[in-house]
Amino acid sequence: MIRSRLHPGELLRTVLANCSARLLAILGLTLATVLVARTGGPSAVGEYALLRMMPGLIGVLCVLGLPGALAFFLAEPRRDMPRLWPTLMAIGFAGALTGTALWVAAAPLIAKVFFPHEPPWLIAVAGATVASQLVLTLGKTALQGLEDRRGGDAVIAAEELAFLPCFVVPLIAGIHGIAAIIIGLGLADLVVAVDAWRRVSRRLGWRRFGLAGNGHGWWGRPDRVLGKQVASYGLRGQVGGLITLLNLRLDVAILGAIAGPAILGGYAVASKYAELLRLPGTALTWVFYPRLAKLEQSQAAGIARRMIRPTLAGIMVAAVPVALLASPVMRLLYGSSFGSAVTPARVLVAGMILAGASGVASAYLYGRGTPGLNSIILGVGLAITVVLDVTLIPRYGALGAAVASTAAYLTTDALLIGLLLRLSGTQPRHRAAVAVGEGTP
Repeated sequence: MIRSRLHPGELLRTVLANCSARLLAILGLTLATVLVARTGGPSAVGEYALLRMMPGLIGVLCVLGLPGALAFFLAEPRRDMPRLWPTLMAIGFAGALTGTALWVAAAPLIAKVFFPHEPPWLIAVAGATVASQLVLTLGKTALQGLEDRRGGDAVIAAEELAFLPCFVVPLIAGIHGIAAIIIGLGLADLVVAVDAWRRVSRRLGWRRFGLAGNGHGWWGRPDRVLGKQVASYGLRGQVGGLITLLNLRLDVAILGAIAGPAILGGYAVASKYAELLRLPGTALTWVFYPRLAKLEQSQAAGIARRMIRPTLAGIMVAAVPVALLASPVMRLLYGSSFGSAVTPARVLVAGMILAGASGVASAYLYGRGTPGLNSIILGVGLAITVVLDVTLIPRYGALGAAVASTAAYLTTDALLIGLLLRLSGTQPRHRAAVAVGEGTP
């Protein structure tokens, strides 16, 4: 049985480092959004938001939840399973091809619904970012599973920072509009993905691509049984990951389809601003998940339970200045045309106050091998999002989307915290059965 102590000082430093990386990423995203807004206005910001979200969503769906499973299967001692990497690579390669093909086939419909003023062939070209975003995502989550915290933080920050210079390249070449956005996104993904996989190789001690000192390597014959185990865990977890993404972005898609890119641009800015308060919870999930996966269940439960109060208090205190500064920040960075984003931003801030503690809860559920429980609860939030979005957005626009998302966030976060309290309070003596073929003890 594997035991590991998590020292409070080390944990705090790790979480702060991850939060700092995510703040740098948000800074990069903010600067990029400002540049897009200044060169193309709210409509361009709306197109940027959709292209940043939709191809990645397609890619993750087509790899059977592999990003969510990587940290679990790369935790010790599972990372030494024979033919693990060939199996992971096969799933990733097949998913990239499938996702790209699906995007290209659906390009006319995607263009008609979300990009009515753009030619379908250009939207089809954007399908290349399905694969590029997927390669980057897999590299980032592989670093998480290998507990290369410094490397993972560097990739998280670079993921958004890289877009700004890559977006400037087509602008200098005289390419503007959505074409420049597509080129910038693709270039940024590739640059950061190469660095991420270089770090993965170095972490594994593999000096040559495809070969390892222990006889394992990137490529080879995949293990069908292992692939089913990875897919089983990944799909159960990815349901929750997909639902989380939909809870965060479904309002963007629905608002874009109903109200158009201009209104969507303002709401996208408000949403990203409010999500500053989700950073600590996301960082806690990122840091805790691979660590808790190695611990005895009762030990992991005690650690997670002790984190609830400080994370709740910290986010609630931070929410006050974030809400107060919404107006000056929006008008200073984006201009007076984005003044309508202030009220939705403040409503969304209210929906984030439980996000820190729910991040701990999600890490605990994933670490104990029960990602399906996390997914079930997030499904409740998705139902709330859908019902309220279609009810409120047609009448209230961006404000209605903000109210819908806030209700969904608060509900799911409260349910996750309640589940953590219930499960951790029982202090079970054995680990839960997991998707790698272990029977119930």
